[in-house]
Amino acid sequence: MKHAYVFPGQGSQFPGMGKNLYDTNAKAKELFEKANEILGFRISDVMFGGTEEDLKQTKVTQPAVFLHAVIAFLCTEHSTPEMVAGHSLGEFSALVANGVLSFEEALRLVAIRANAMQKACELQPSTMAAVLALEDAKVEEICAKVAAETGEVVVPANYNCPGQLVISGSLKGIDIACAEMKAAGAKRAMVLPVGGAFHSPLMAPAREELKAAIEKATFNTPACPVYQNVAAAAVTDPAQIKQNLIDQLTGAVKWTQSVQAMIADGAKEFTEVGPGKVLQGLVQKINKETVVNGIN
Repeated sequence: MKHAYVFPGQGSQFPGMGKNLYDTNAKAKELFEKANEILGFRISDVMFGGTEEDLKQTKVTQPAVFLHAVIAFLCTEHSTPEMVAGHSLGEFSALVANGVLSFEEALRLVAIRANAMQKACELQPSTMAAVLALEDAKVEEICAKVAAETGEVVVPANYNCPGQLVISGSLKGIDIACAEMKAAGAKRAMVLPVGGAFHSPLMAPAREELKAAIEKATFNTPACPVYQNVAAAAVTDPAQIKQNLIDQLTGAVKWTQSVQAMIADGAKEFTEVGPGKVLQGLVQKINKETVVNGIN
């Protein structure tokens, strides 16, 4: 039986996040202050005292979720991870937890990623939509059909759990796809309040910027395997970890498949580290036999 640690992505943020850590742990306070210096603005002030709207800006959200997760991991007692995974942005947190990236290096990469994604969103209006209670294969089929017939970008983006798949693409493409998903029997197909088409080909401009930064960064040999979003399998080679991180920006987050692979490799207990309980819920939906808990 193995103990897996998982790290959340964008969407888990909330006003006041991380404040308790800052107020009660000297090491946490030091790390938050170091982050303020690295980022060039007091992100801790936005996290602790900002509104939901303030926290929704991609340039704030991604570093904020990363910081809450990583500082919680570094400053609380826990067993040694035997495997790690992160949902989208959370993959960077997972790579600090297994020693691949230093806190500072990972934070710099997250800031570059967030700003590059923000710019890509501004280049072309785009969005994402959640499709509920439709088979993955049917969602994939409809995305391919709409893309072929219209020339619009529509792709599966987040395989969150069985019966919950998020699609990503152009505004028109997503509208047409949502109508077709409902006609095919989806319980819901609803556009999400996000800034753009994450994990789709429309993130290609951001991918190039992130690639340049990742190629310059130092990636160490991991202390335990990371189950990466695009691979949905254990990865331990630093060069492959780099490539998968780059590919993740335009590729799908295979969360269902990653959790299934971790369970197949012996994971029984999953600890979510960071804001919220989203991943705990998804892991339980993927496999009810798992034990889930959280550190926040």
